[in-house]
Amino acid sequence: MNNIYDEILIALHSVWNRRWLALGVAWGICALGWLVVALIPNSYESHARIFVQMQSILPGKMGITPIEQQKDVDRVRQTLTSAVNLEKVVRGTDLSLSVAGARDMAGKVEMLRTNIKVVAQQDNLFEITATSADSGMSDSANAKMATAIVQKLIDIFVEENLAGDRAETSQTLKFLDAELAKRERRLQEAEQKQMEFDQQYLGLLPGSGSINQRMDAARQELGQIESQLVAAQSALAAMNGQLAATPATIAMPGVSGGGGAYSATQAELASARARGWTDNHPDVIALKRQLSSLKSTGGGSSGGGTPNPAYISIRSMQAEKQAAVSALAARKAQLSGDLGRLAAKQASEPGVAAEQAQLARNYDVLKLQYDKLLADREDIRLRGDAQTETNAIKFRVIDPPSAPRVPAAPNRPLLLVAVLIVGIGGGVGVAFAKGQLRTSYPTAGRLERATGLPVIGAITETLTAAQRELRARMMRLFAGASGALVGICLLLVAVEFIQRGMVA
Repeated sequence: MNNIYDEILIALHSVWNRRWLALGVAWGICALGWLVVALIPNSYESHARIFVQMQSILPGKMGITPIEQQKDVDRVRQTLTSAVNLEKVVRGTDLSLSVAGARDMAGKVEMLRTNIKVVAQQDNLFEITATSADSGMSDSANAKMATAIVQKLIDIFVEENLAGDRAETSQTLKFLDAELAKRERRLQEAEQKQMEFDQQYLGLLPGSGSINQRMDAARQELGQIESQLVAAQSALAAMNGQLAATPATIAMPGVSGGGGAYSATQAELASARARGWTDNHPDVIALKRQLSSLKSTGGGSSGGGTPNPAYISIRSMQAEKQAAVSALAARKAQLSGDLGRLAAKQASEPGVAAEQAQLARNYDVLKLQYDKLLADREDIRLRGDAQTETNAIKFRVIDPPSAPRVPAAPNRPLLLVAVLIVGIGGGVGVAFAKGQLRTSYPTAGRLERATGLPVIGAITETLTAAQRELRARMMRLFAGASGALVGICLLLVAVEFIQRGMVA
């Protein structure tokens, strides 16, 4: 332990003997270091925080999920420092005053890309930081420039989400409207071709679909009509038999009814002709035969008679059955004729079915595309309205751009003190190194160990009064020079704080 203590004392004595060398080296290091620190430009930082509020009630109904909203915000955050946006920042601030061409613009953009940071602190909170350290500008100008850059970035942040979405929605809607107009024209052409084909080949066939489907439907209807016609003919035959068994008049005692029966029969004949029945109609023939019979018998028996209501009712029902039979027969004939003509066309033109299938496929494809484009257009229009008119994404500035009063870098007072410490350390180190290079022995023990010979004694240095006065004067000079070194450091620190106060 004593050896270590002795070595420390010896080292201190060696440095003290070379104190002027140490002081000179310290002055040189400090002067150079303080000059370098003075040349470092101050950089000022401005901060702002933005909160992005995402509404999820109405946009969620429109298909705008929170994930899509977050992706939109992340996209804007990532593209905020793109070259295009940074050029907007340059043009929107005083940085444009020093831009003379494309090369200057590229340099400013690269400088901003390095000095701008956009950090997501939380889910919906973003911090924008801009640094300005232009050596050609004063400290106050750099502080104002940092604030202006952050404010311009906030404006771009809002613009990219609101105006950008509107522009994108408008362009998309224009494109979809143009495509819908094209699809609509092609769809109308396909409908016209399909209509012309139907008029030429399908005619009055029932149902919808292809030719074979319509022919199958016509055959099914024809089978039903044939069954209905058989039933109607059977009902008509039964009605004719019932009519033949029912007397036209009813005898009434004491009433001369011959003339009445004849008149009633004539009235029925006139009614039948008024319905449009010709003389070949079975009912008209029967009425004429009845009139002839009444006329030949002199108008009936002496007991007289009156028209039979049952006979008249049966005749009316018979007319209805006959009309149903005629309608069914006419429909059967029409369907049979249409089926025959269509079958003949298919035989003469085998490609009719294939042509109709091709037309149907083209129409279905165009209709599907048109409906999908129409739905997409309405969906985009609705989503655009939901995002802009209902403010699906709201921006709120939590902390406005700060006006920096203190430079963010460098920490000049700390650097000045650090240079002073480094200078003193460098001077001490140089003095100690020089002491180690000289072949002198500070103590008798070290001389004895170095030579291996016993040291009888040591002579102490004796100073005269003049020498002591000289050493005292030199000590005062050394103290003054050392104090001046520390004082200059403190003065530089004070000047730095005064400059900061002037910026504020």
